[in-house]
Amino acid sequence: MFLKIKHREQALALTGAALVLCAVASASETDQFYDRDKPLADSTEVLNRRVNEAIAEIVAGRRNDPEQKHIVIAVYRELGGRRMLDKLERWLFESPEVAKREVPRHESIYSGMPIWSTRTASVSELAKTLYVNDQLIGSDKISHFLSQGWKFHKRYQRYGSEEAAATRSVFTERGIFGAGATGTFSNADLVANFEGYRFYRSLFEDDVIPGKPAILRWEDGGWLVQREFDWADHVNEYWDEALNMNSYDALLRQRMFEKLVDMCPQYWQDPAIYTIANEDELRRRYAHLGMRDTRDMRLDTLCLAHLPETGDTMLADKRTVQTRR
Repeated sequence: MFLKIKHREQALALTGAALVLCAVASASETDQFYDRDKPLADSTEVLNRRVNEAIAEIVAGRRNDPEQKHIVIAVYRELGGRRMLDKLERWLFESPEVAKREVPRHESIYSGMPIWSTRTASVSELAKTLYVNDQLIGSDKISHFLSQGWKFHKRYQRYGSEEAAATRSVFTERGIFGAGATGTFSNADLVANFEGYRFYRSLFEDDVIPGKPAILRWEDGGWLVQREFDWADHVNEYWDEALNMNSYDALLRQRMFEKLVDMCPQYWQDPAIYTIANEDELRRRYAHLGMRDTRDMRLDTLCLAHLPETGDTMLADKRTVQTRR
């Protein structure tokens, strides 16, 4: 009992500090469970166009500047930025071409929980949900990709090691931009950070995206765009927080467990939208990022033990298939 009280007091203290950030941050968490079975238009092409337009404009203005770091900084400043929300994320909020799903806080997976357990997620607006490369992702991942990816890239240049750069990325996710503010450690954030780093490298390096040349090439005293950027080279199932589950601290884990178990009847209506087809390959690809193993909290694990005894033979068949998988 004393331990629980102590945890609550610490959480309230953190909440008080973290709420200051809410004055400048309009989104802190994301929820891809909400309306998951509802259609949402894919925005890959629209977002590709915006990024490629920005790259083309930057190159046109720096044709006589061979310094790669100047291009990287220009891309970061044009699409990312120093605010809590990157310029591209703020742009997509305003663009009628980008399909967005609003997630009402009172209907989200965090609804009905005390503020001392969810902290800023209880009071701040949730990120919008987008559909990119056939994946549901939070709009916050765009900012992670561009700004945290830029920081990851700088650390890689400093340390010469992806593992060393990833260690700092994990530290950030444990702190005020992650678990320290919300009780939630987002594995998907780490993946988006890393993919952003790969984007900045792919501006000048061949085969960062396997089988593809660099986006830019220095030729005849100027930069040439030789390949277009494509979000499909970076976005996958591990950007989706309903698939690549978060890790929750002691104040939040049990409540989230109960909320997720309550979703099992919904899960059994369509298990396929809660499963990852190529999980082994993705785990190998991102093994060095410091992600936490949260498969025990994923619906395709939890719901195997929580199938309602309805006598529905179709549900029983689905459970058998999932067990065999």
